[in-house]
Amino acid sequence: MSSRLSDYDFELPESQIAQAPLARRDASRLMLVRRSTGDVSHRQFSDVLELLRPGDLLVLNDARVIPARLLGQKAGTGGRVELLVVRPAASTLTSAALDGAPESLDWLCLGQASKGLKPPQRLTFAGGLEAEVLEVLGGGEYRVRFHAPPGASLASLLDAAGRLPLPPYITREPDAADAERYQTVYARASGAVAAPTAGLHFTQDTLDALAAKGVRRALVTLDVGPGTFLPVREEELDKHHMHPERFTIPESTAREVNAARAEGRRVVAVGTTVVRTLESATEPATGLLREGPGETTLFIRPGFTFRQVDALLTNFHLPRSTLVVLVSALLGRERTLAAYAEAVREGYRFFSYGDAMLVSE
Repeated sequence: MSSRLSDYDFELPESQIAQAPLARRDASRLMLVRRSTGDVSHRQFSDVLELLRPGDLLVLNDARVIPARLLGQKAGTGGRVELLVVRPAASTLTSAALDGAPESLDWLCLGQASKGLKPPQRLTFAGGLEAEVLEVLGGGEYRVRFHAPPGASLASLLDAAGRLPLPPYITREPDAADAERYQTVYARASGAVAAPTAGLHFTQDTLDALAAKGVRRALVTLDVGPGTFLPVREEELDKHHMHPERFTIPESTAREVNAARAEGRRVVAVGTTVVRTLESATEPATGLLREGPGETTLFIRPGFTFRQVDALLTNFHLPRSTLVVLVSALLGRERTLAAYAEAVREGYRFFSYGDAMLVSE
């Protein structure tokens, strides 16, 4: 077990960073890696119909990405400003607050601007949306209060003025196709600033076919935050602190997961966000999954004891990232890096619009 970030590094040619989705969601490749042996086989994503079994419980994150990237100007000077609207500042509020009046609460945002930002700087955006910088929190994060025409919600204003926040390793501006393809087909709960990308491969036909086979399905919501793509700056992993992310687990999902565990059926997490949600909401004494809202800063790394997740469907992640560390906690660091090296040799496409990996027993 390594606690050094540099031990989770690997070489990745820039040409293998997927810049756009494939024509079909389910046309991606799928690497199958066995936890028990480290054996690797190369498949197509459509093979999940063969690889998942009747009785398996597939758990998906239904978070929907919002157009959270705002480009505007400083009032008075016209200097360029960019904000990424992350979450309500009050810990008791969920992203449903997007539907409320913007001036009724404060928001945490990542920001950058010419000559920096500081209180009480006012900012202007398209559609009559304005904001006031209230506090500098460090690390590029700010507490911001939005102001808007009477009756307007922040959700409607973001729809009018915001842009889809594609990850920084996608070096083009989002286009009309991204509005559909950078969402899962089951996305419904608005509030994420990044997609739960492992789910991007599923079509409704695939989900229907899995259901017909007897694969059960359950949903959680975790509003994916910027921590999913921000660099880790500490060499010692013990010093890294995860950005908090809010989640909700429906009663029906808690019931399904607890039943699967009791009956010895596999729980298959679709994406690292689902892993962190399920493991964060586990009762320490009983091992049962609890329903309801919560917030997680859980950093899963080698040595972690998984209590809910048996298998993981995930994309290929950034070198030196918390996500590679999480996969290593399930598969083992050496086997993870060996699988990634083979993915590079075999020409797999990496990151959000890339190919997938299934880590199974």
